[in-house]
Amino acid sequence: MTTITRNLPWFIVDLGTAVIGEKCYSSLVQNLNVGDVECLKYSLSKGLGLGIVVGGSIMKVPQLLLILSAQSARGLSFSAHALETLSYAITTAYSYRNNFPFSTYGENLFLMIQNTLITLLIIYFPSSALRRAQDSTGKLILTSIAAVASGAALYLVPAETLALLQMGTLPLSLFSKVPQIAQNSRARSTGQLSAFAVISQIVGCLARLLTTATEVGDPIVSAGFALALLLNIVLGMQMWMYWGKDGKDTYSKTTIGVVSEKEKEDWAPERRGRVDVVVTPGSSPVPRHTASPSGRKWSRKID
Repeated sequence: MTTITRNLPWFIVDLGTAVIGEKCYSSLVQNLNVGDVECLKYSLSKGLGLGIVVGGSIMKVPQLLLILSAQSARGLSFSAHALETLSYAITTAYSYRNNFPFSTYGENLFLMIQNTLITLLIIYFPSSALRRAQDSTGKLILTSIAAVASGAALYLVPAETLALLQMGTLPLSLFSKVPQIAQNSRARSTGQLSAFAVISQIVGCLARLLTTATEVGDPIVSAGFALALLLNIVLGMQMWMYWGKDGKDTYSKTTIGVVSEKEKEDWAPERRGRVDVVVTPGSSPVPRHTASPSGRKWSRKID
């Protein structure tokens, strides 16, 4: 068997060496030394890391498709996604500038891009009809400029400052999930929140704890993934508790004929230029002209 493994095509050798290193490739593939625990752990970590990167590149795509198909971002918190995007950006910049292997942080780059698009869609599809009537182009432009400026700043700041920012991702992760958790709790619904994205984040955080401990060993990064795992589990529990509840229960409990102040504000732009005709239930109907028994029509002159 080793005769075959030692004579594999060059492109397979180059790929294997690039992924797990020359030492582990020689031990595990060419010599079939399955007792090399160190290389086995390293190869498992590399495989998980690459899987997470590939999964991260499509993790938020179902969420994007949900928003676009429904033409609504109902149930999604703007502040939660904005803070989460910033956290992904800081982790990406910190890992890149510390020369960590791409397999240990690559998904953060893809998630940052996808989260930026989701944040822009939340602005473009606001949940309030009153806000929908306002021009959102200016807000989109300002948000895009802020995102580009933040990326440039993270690339240029000193390494010491970036390390402090990476420590700041711990409370940032907390603050980025709490608004979404609170909004789900208030609405008793997860709205357009994607179950695939939540479950993928839980699995990804579990795997990231292993890959970070094996390949990086940075306690700050590990603590960030541990906190993110805990908060994603809470979101997953909410998905399970509110599954199938998309706000219909709230509408079914609304009293007919009673309009809240918020609904009046939301309807205000639609009511401009209209005249409301109110018919009182106890009022008598408008009298009709009837013919007299003689067949002559009577009319009354109004002075």
